[in-house]
Amino acid sequence: MTTPADPATPASGNRWRAALGRCRHRFPLSVRPGGATGRVGVGSAGSSGGARGPVAVVPAVLLVAVQILYPLTTGVARDRVTVAVVLLSAATALTHAARTRGVRWAAGVLVIVSGVGLLAEMVGTATGFPFGCYDYASGRIGPSVAGVPLVVALAWTGGLYPVWIVAGQLYSRTVTRVTMTAAGAVGWDLFLDPQMVADGQWTWCSPWPGLPGLPEIPLTNYLGWFAVGLVMAGLLAAWDRISPKHGEAPAESGTTGQPFTPDAEPDTAVAPAAGHDRTEPSTAHAIEQPVPTRHRPGAVPVAAVRSGDVAVPVAVFLWTWFGSALAHAVFLGLPVSAVYGVVGLGVLGIPLVRALSARRITLWPVRHGTM
Repeated sequence: MTTPADPATPASGNRWRAALGRCRHRFPLSVRPGGATGRVGVGSAGSSGGARGPVAVVPAVLLVAVQILYPLTTGVARDRVTVAVVLLSAATALTHAARTRGVRWAAGVLVIVSGVGLLAEMVGTATGFPFGCYDYASGRIGPSVAGVPLVVALAWTGGLYPVWIVAGQLYSRTVTRVTMTAAGAVGWDLFLDPQMVADGQWTWCSPWPGLPGLPEIPLTNYLGWFAVGLVMAGLLAAWDRISPKHGEAPAESGTTGQPFTPDAEPDTAVAPAAGHDRTEPSTAHAIEQPVPTRHRPGAVPVAAVRSGDVAVPVAVFLWTWFGSALAHAVFLGLPVSAVYGVVGLGVLGIPLVRALSARRITLWPVRHGTM
């Protein structure tokens, strides 16, 4: 009968340390944001719940609830619902951006998307470029500047942000992500424009033809949306590169705060063979140390918003895709735009559903624990 080894003996202690090393390599370990020394937890690095917190979820839930009211209202009540939808969509986007990347990055998103959107709308209503000739209704959805309701600028942020996040989850190359974000923006407008035109929020005066079944909206509108979407997404990609990553350690600290990956080398050596007289740190002390990671030469940095932080914008995207199709087809009497919108947003929606089905995208961050 074999007696179990005493953990206090050198040989058994080495085996314990070797087993710990294998465990650390098998299960990713992460450090506190900024690389500070402290107890290491299992899960996504630098996450304190991310988009899972109620602060991020509440505006999204309210957004869905208010959007359900839209087809049930008319006149002034519908105008108020329209404004509420825009404000809640922008709040949902900016809250998620702040929770996952920090307030500074969220402010940059607002300045880029709403700023470019407002500028494009002001130029568009004044010159007909890049969308075509159109005019907004006066005094229906709040104050205006140069003929453009200010709330429209926030609508760009609320609508484009989920598209940007979904494109980033599906495509790692910047050029592809930017292009697909612009394409997704056009898909969103295939729902938005017919709905707002039917409600009289703006009218078109362009001589250019439109899509079959939607003759009142010129084809130049969709080309303009694609061009403006490219500019917005390109600036967002640049902002991603130059802005600090929320919860990451400075590059010179030697730690990144990112979890181990299967192709990364363990940063701790396996204990020496039994009988070696070198003093080893205790297991408890080893767990308390920060865990720096090693990246392969030439490796591309991890995306700013990673899988595991994206439940809210993904849910908003899917709700916009399916919910708008249902509303247009059943409640608003716009079956043609329902079909166009499903196809247009489907350029991202179909790959997204496939990725979710294959579990290539994790919506919620892994909860931290202690070892």
